[in-house]
Amino acid sequence: MRRTRVTALLAVASVAAVVAGCGNDDNKSSSGSGGSSATTAPASAKKGGTLTMVSSGDVDNKLDPGYSYYQFDFILDNDLHRTLLRYKPNDTDKPSPDLAESEPTVSDDGKTITTKIKTGVKFSPPVNREVTSKDVKYAMERDFLPAVGNGYAGAYWGDIIGVDEYKAGKAKEISGITTPDDQTLVIKLKRPTASIVIGAMALPGTAPVPKEYAAKYDAGKQSQYGLHLVTTGPYMVQNDASGKITGYQPGRRITMVRNPNWDKSTDWRPAYLDKIIVEEGNDPNVGNRKILNGQSMVANPTDLAPPPQFLKQNINGPKKSQLIQSPYTGRTRWVSLNTKVKPFDDINVRKAVFAGIDRKAMNLAFGGETVGKIATHIIPPGVAGFDEAGGLAGPDLDFIKKPEGDPALAAEYLKKAGFSNGKYSGPPVTMVADNSTNQKSAATVVLNSLKNLGFSVRFRPVTRDTMYSKYCGIPKSKTEICPSTGWLKDFADPQTMLDPTFNGKNIVPTNNSNWPQLDVPEINKAMDAAETVVGDDKRAQAWADIDKQVMEQAAAITWQWDKPYLVTSANVNPVLNKANAAWDLSSLSLK
Repeated sequence: MRRTRVTALLAVASVAAVVAGCGNDDNKSSSGSGGSSATTAPASAKKGGTLTMVSSGDVDNKLDPGYSYYQFDFILDNDLHRTLLRYKPNDTDKPSPDLAESEPTVSDDGKTITTKIKTGVKFSPPVNREVTSKDVKYAMERDFLPAVGNGYAGAYWGDIIGVDEYKAGKAKEISGITTPDDQTLVIKLKRPTASIVIGAMALPGTAPVPKEYAAKYDAGKQSQYGLHLVTTGPYMVQNDASGKITGYQPGRRITMVRNPNWDKSTDWRPAYLDKIIVEEGNDPNVGNRKILNGQSMVANPTDLAPPPQFLKQNINGPKKSQLIQSPYTGRTRWVSLNTKVKPFDDINVRKAVFAGIDRKAMNLAFGGETVGKIATHIIPPGVAGFDEAGGLAGPDLDFIKKPEGDPALAAEYLKKAGFSNGKYSGPPVTMVADNSTNQKSAATVVLNSLKNLGFSVRFRPVTRDTMYSKYCGIPKSKTEICPSTGWLKDFADPQTMLDPTFNGKNIVPTNNSNWPQLDVPEINKAMDAAETVVGDDKRAQAWADIDKQVMEQAAAITWQWDKPYLVTSANVNPVLNKANAAWDLSSLSLK
């Protein structure tokens, strides 16, 4: 196992190069030769059965919808909760009313939003009562509690009147969120940012939470509501009579069963399955083979992506129809360099590392261009602003030009940073990576590139949930390098790719998504202005300009725009949710 890393990487590259030859036209969203995208349930779909989603790691949210902010979380939230708005499997540009009775209405000045709540939607046991607008108000308020640790409320709802006073502990509720009656929610804003506030209504933070039941769990330093979760969607996590979750064994298994209080007449989800089990702790190689040859299973797309060797063996094999390719997902992957700590507080060191990393080898570690293009900037294909930000070529920056790495340019930047021989000679740095197969392989490329630049690296591969909850998402950990970070759009607006991830005002102590902790006044100011821009074309250009500003900082080494394969058993009718680039479990069924 201690054979040279170079040999191992060459083997990965060789396999991936073969896989890459099977890809399709980059400008098309149809699948490659391995399978086809499936975004609708077949007419023959029937109710019943148990589906197992095979996973490597665990959720990072302890099942709390207020904390949820990763793709894995969203997969489950889609089945457990009703949010005000939600993306149907085929939706990418606009969500549909879910808990909301209809689309929210906005005042002429763009500062008042009114939403009507459906009647007949009930909480799962043991709460059992009907949902009201007050439950959504409490859900949105608790999103600002430090005990909950929400990662996006400040970015998208920070303009709600009364938020600052509530966060400062000067008010017991947010004055700008009112409930004139049990079916009406009114939100008043300081600035005309209604479109973004409404866009974020499709996020789990608007899943209703019953205050009389949950407040006691929210009262401590860290909320325990997720361990006593009640839901409003077609499924619930198994619990006991008191509401304590019994169907969640961290790192091992999550068991979701039908919510007896779910009323199909109020919901457009078909919810065919009787039970959904998440089986954790699986190796991607073993897990994907088990799914391909087994029954009633799908792979967790967040941490069980098929390794290159698996793709090579199966992409054109007899079971190729079980490899379902997503269109471009709206995700960009990047290596995060912590701008708050040495040596990456020096922009020349960051530029040197950007220039020196072999991003082509990182892409090959995932399977090559058949599963994603090498990213040159933040806004991905399919999201407004992509072309304006430079398209496939990206901005005109010298350290981006050579995806295979540019050692000579890296040496020049290190000399500018004060390392006279063009090699880094400072203290060791820590790099914390996702330990799943493809992620670890890509991180190993970063490790070798850093060593070639002179860095001594403490390399810590950990489970994905640990990577975020203890290191990369916690600023006080002072982790210098996070090579496994990436961002999937929150909803269909370029702001969602850049504001939570690079705006200095959105650095938070837990569940932080600005992993480089970038806090550049000029960029923050540009984002504040862009947040209020109205009109699709104008917004696309405004955020594309910010994309270029962010790339100039070299704090995020972009290396892939995703177009992944997802693996399924032969007896599963697969359905993708295009907005989340993952399975829509409420629409899956068994043959």
